[in-house]
Amino acid sequence: MKRDTKRTTVFTRRALLIAGVEVAALGALAAKLYQVQVIDGRRYALLAHTNRISPRLLAPPRGRILDRDGTPVAANQTNWRALLMVEQTRDIAATLDRFATLVPLADHERARIEREIGRHRRFIPVTLRDFLDWEEMARIEVNAPDLPGVSIDVGATRRYPFDDSLAHVVGYVAPPSEDDQGDDPILALPGMRVGRAGIEKFHEAVLRGHAGVQQLEVNAAGRVIRELDRQDGTPGAELGLTIDSALQQAVLSRLGDESASAVVLDARNGEVLAMATNPSFDPALFNAGVSQAQWVEWTNSRRTPLINKAVAGLYAPGSTFKMTVALAGLEARSLTPTDRINCPGHLDIGDTRFHCWRRGGHGLLDLRGGLKNSCDVFFYEVARRTGIDTIAAMAKRLGLGVKLDIELPEARSGLVPTRAWRRAHGHPWNLGDTIVHGIGQGFLQLTPLQLATMAARLATGRAVQPHLTRSIDGVAQPGATADFWPSLGLPEASLDHVREGMWAVVNEPGGTAPLARLAGPQQLAGKTGSTQVRRVSREAREHGFKSENLPWEFRPHALFVAFAPYDAPQYAVSVVVEHGNAGAAAAAPMARDIMAATLERDPSNRAPPPGPRLAQGPKLP
Repeated sequence: MKRDTKRTTVFTRRALLIAGVEVAALGALAAKLYQVQVIDGRRYALLAHTNRISPRLLAPPRGRILDRDGTPVAANQTNWRALLMVEQTRDIAATLDRFATLVPLADHERARIEREIGRHRRFIPVTLRDFLDWEEMARIEVNAPDLPGVSIDVGATRRYPFDDSLAHVVGYVAPPSEDDQGDDPILALPGMRVGRAGIEKFHEAVLRGHAGVQQLEVNAAGRVIRELDRQDGTPGAELGLTIDSALQQAVLSRLGDESASAVVLDARNGEVLAMATNPSFDPALFNAGVSQAQWVEWTNSRRTPLINKAVAGLYAPGSTFKMTVALAGLEARSLTPTDRINCPGHLDIGDTRFHCWRRGGHGLLDLRGGLKNSCDVFFYEVARRTGIDTIAAMAKRLGLGVKLDIELPEARSGLVPTRAWRRAHGHPWNLGDTIVHGIGQGFLQLTPLQLATMAARLATGRAVQPHLTRSIDGVAQPGATADFWPSLGLPEASLDHVREGMWAVVNEPGGTAPLARLAGPQQLAGKTGSTQVRRVSREAREHGFKSENLPWEFRPHALFVAFAPYDAPQYAVSVVVEHGNAGAAAAAPMARDIMAATLERDPSNRAPPPGPRLAQGPKLP
């Protein structure tokens, strides 16, 4: 009996112990459930919701660029691309291997993808392949179950309807580099492009737009079930340019196969109507990626197709600089319109002889005759009397050797030297330097845009600034009217004397540019120029040297500047033909035809700028 009682007591203790353990376990479980469902319930619900919802940034559409008539010169078109959402695939390497069996990936593409995967956040999709064709897209869609995290995205890519005609003005876009992206997740989005040149680069901030957000519901495997919410990005601003695309094509057609550039300005307000550089390139190639062979071809070309010669090509202005020298002399009173200077064909300074382009000389000439005949000796003497610093100051007033406010990042300011500049380079300025600068040679380096600006300022007497942007999202930009730009502060009589000389160059018998004369009643005033790219010795001159017999790269550049109509100037033109030899023969006929096409189209009478003109002062050089 005692034994049974003892056994019962042991059993009861064991049962109590087991029950206690069970109660403790149930208590701990209840506490944990309370912790999970009550205390941390909201946090876990949020995590569950987060796992179910996959947010994605949406690339904003890039803003369009239009010409002055509203014709798109840079737009967007549909593009298929394959994307990889890293957070939705467990084995990235296996997924890439399977993808490569459908759409082959080169080693450099695979390396690029792996770099982007390591650099970007997991919710940012990585582009596996851009610009898919129909068959590639279909193969990926059919094999979607075997490609976790891979999807087809319908995006937009940049399109340039005018191909190479406006490449140097509009510029081009390309995928952002690692340096561009930094910590900005927008630039890591598939299809994002950044401007690399021209207007695309200058107005990058307003063209890019702002990213949108897409909320997707996904299952446990990360497969997209449905789209829950979508807030599209804000498109970039729409830019209206001053360019007349039809005139641009006419100008390029007239340049033909020459390595040349031409600029057409509205002389009254500085609107750039045409800015042509030949040869050019296809800007769309940079969007998809330029091949090594194409890049080598471009960079090895002597005709430099990638350089916008109109704003980045630097040339000695030659005789087109003589109007600047004349105005400097009139301003300094070292020259009067009636002063007569004798040209025997040369000017001797010490033991150095400076030749006129006409071996026998021009005889006695006044200012009008000096310009009409483009007499070198006349302007040697004016420069000697006036001095280089006074000439340089006048050049800057006319827009030469200064940074113009043109919306092209690659634009250069050129060089108009002074005594101080020469001293800063460790050399004294001497009289011979002044003499050669009197005819636009020496250290002078100017762009075709600056020469067109000079012609516009001579024609109007106002400090017009060339510009390409007419409107941003329909809001007109400054400078739309002539009275917006201040006066140069030059006496009208002095300007008239120079204009009359330019008129005589083209329209009077004996002028140097009869080939520039317009056929109709309207008259053009202009000036020829020819600049050496290598020195011609005295011996060569005495033995009948002819530059046209030289190899192409050693021939002089040919230049011409003009404005028209003469009685009421509207347009200014500059033409530079690289190694064209003579401005009168090569550049002047081109400028004539370009001006005739401009007057025929009369772009200023079409498509007025939208919205009110902004009331703010111009920036002067």
